[in-house]
Amino acid sequence: MASNGAVSGSSLIVSFGEMLIDFVPTVSGVSLSEAPGFLKAPGGAPANVAIAVARLGGKAAFVGKLGDDEFGHMLAGILKENGVSGDGINFDQGARTALAFVTLRADGEREFMFYRNPSADMLLRPDELNLELIKSAKVFHYGSISLIVEPCRSAHLKAMEVAKDAGALLSYDPNLRLPLWPSPEEARTQILSIWDMAEVIKVSDVELEFLTGSDKIDDESALSLWHPNLKLLLVTLGEKGCRYYTKGFKGAVEAFHVNTVDTTGAGDAFVGALLCKIVDDHSLLEDEARLREVLKYANACGAITTTKKGAIPALPREADVLSLIKGAY
Repeated sequence: MASNGAVSGSSLIVSFGEMLIDFVPTVSGVSLSEAPGFLKAPGGAPANVAIAVARLGGKAAFVGKLGDDEFGHMLAGILKENGVSGDGINFDQGARTALAFVTLRADGEREFMFYRNPSADMLLRPDELNLELIKSAKVFHYGSISLIVEPCRSAHLKAMEVAKDAGALLSYDPNLRLPLWPSPEEARTQILSIWDMAEVIKVSDVELEFLTGSDKIDDESALSLWHPNLKLLLVTLGEKGCRYYTKGFKGAVEAFHVNTVDTTGAGDAFVGALLCKIVDDHSLLEDEARLREVLKYANACGAITTTKKGAIPALPREADVLSLIKGAY
């Protein structure tokens, strides 16, 4: 199925959090108010990661809550079509599936407007969790949006604890969305409140600046986020590739140069690729040469994802990744 025995054991990677629909303008470079129309683009970082894993031949499941509405059932269907287990999905009778209107303005910045008051994902309760599924995870991956409000916050903390107790590797991508938080201070406090539990953490350069309060993207700044339980800290730098830090070594891996159309989902593809490769072989985290190969692969996945519009349609299969790597080296 996959090369290098990457998924020979096909151990389960469980993603926890939100899945929603992004409404993206039919034309780019306009503000939301100027957009003449919108296209539906399914998304939500944890769901994107689950689909990225499955596309690459890994075994993935998604845990979260959707509205018992047409959009919610559409999203559950997309997970299923992509080979992601939906055994951890709940449907809320009263709240709608989350929506986000997203536009890439002429200055290249993304503008978000969220419809969540409350949306179904925010209402996931601890007693609704599929604990058997979570206990069977070899890797448990999550973001920070599920920490914003109760009851989802308690469900998140419980799921993390259950996964950890069952021996899963905890993987965290904070995926900062400031407009969703009451204040930047609250965002920083809550994102860092679960920091010390994660063994693999991926932050973007922008998130690094936000969390450290420093405008320097350097080793000192990154290592200020180090904690004793951490096995791998990654800082993604867009077209500049990524930097990696472990207990024993640190370094950088260059990006692949492609024709970028839309960066949505690139970080999720990167994370999915990394988790696919380490799920059955944690020793990779202590072997710099092998880790660099994995990060090269993850960078290639991220790069391919930027060549098409939308996150999920752009997530690559292994053959695409290998041909980009072969073509570039």
